[in-house]
Amino acid sequence: MRPPTQLYVVPTPIGNLEDITLRALRVLKEVDFILAEDTRTSGNLLKHYGIENKLVPHHLFNEHKTIEGIVDRLKEGAVCALVSDAGTPAISDPGYLLVRACIQAGITVECLPGPTAFVPALVNSGIASDHFIFEGFLPHKKGRHTRLTLLSTEEKTMVFYESPHRLVKTLSQFAEYFGEERYASVSRELSKLFEENARGSLKELAAHFGAKTVKGEIVIVVAGAMGK
Repeated sequence: MRPPTQLYVVPTPIGNLEDITLRALRVLKEVDFILAEDTRTSGNLLKHYGIENKLVPHHLFNEHKTIEGIVDRLKEGAVCALVSDAGTPAISDPGYLLVRACIQAGITVECLPGPTAFVPALVNSGIASDHFIFEGFLPHKKGRHTRLTLLSTEEKTMVFYESPHRLVKTLSQFAEYFGEERYASVSRELSKLFEENARGSLKELAAHFGAKTVKGEIVIVVAGAMGK
């Protein structure tokens, strides 16, 4: 018989608050406490659904210090949920270290299916999605040139995350390393009121976003070197 789950990894909406499963809501109600990247953001989600539960900060700046205590509580029989501000924890967000520590300690971990920004961005890009690589955020400085040089010959579709204020610079660099005519798609504000999906060459996309103020979370999908 499978042991009861003690750590639930719970995806939360990336924008539209309706994008959460009934099971996720039940888990958030029933666990002993919830580990949250930002208790204010998660608090708003819980309030929206009338859920009252204890939120405990668990983020990039404290996770190394808090993991041992969390694992100890779970060993004693507590059950908790891990959430990030949006999407699935551990995907370019805190979570990986805790999941690994729980597995090593023999604690049962279960990740619920749910929102992840790069999936809808990839699917609605119109670029081949049968084989792809997820790069997340590229290094800002050290290692960036090396990584872009390596990716310039990558034949699979490439998926990146980027911040609004760096978008145009990144698209321009992609055009430099991958070629101005390489086809790509930029998705921002996915599932929100002002969602935008722009498609075209890297040169066209850099010009499009360079002429406007960019806001929201960004996913960039770039065709591989085969250009599919």
